[in-house]
Amino acid sequence: MIPRVNTRLVETLAAVNNQRRLQILAWLKYPTRHFPPQVEGDLVKDGVCGLLIAEKLGVSQPTVSEHMRLLVRSGLVRAKRIKQWTFYRRDERRITAFTRALRRDL
Repeated sequence: MIPRVNTRLVETLAAVNNQRRLQILAWLKYPTRHFPPQVEGDLVKDGVCGLLIAEKLGVSQPTVSEHMRLLVRSGLVRAKRIKQWTFYRRDERRITAFTRALRRDL
């Protein structure tokens, strides 16, 4: 009998199966070390503006939006709208749950 697969775990693994997304997660862990102060939103409380992430990665805004969409859908990152901008920050509780599930299921 084939064991039941944790679909949430599989979706999250797919989200982190990319060097750029792993880099984004690392930067978001300590946003004040990796990003300049923002005009709108606090780097820690509100998250990092998607535009700053795109600039740091050296990619277009639509490209970073797709990376962030996958990270948000996986639950590892939260998105917050302020005016016309989207800000992103890590969801440490979900990241901890993911690492526990990874240890338990693998």
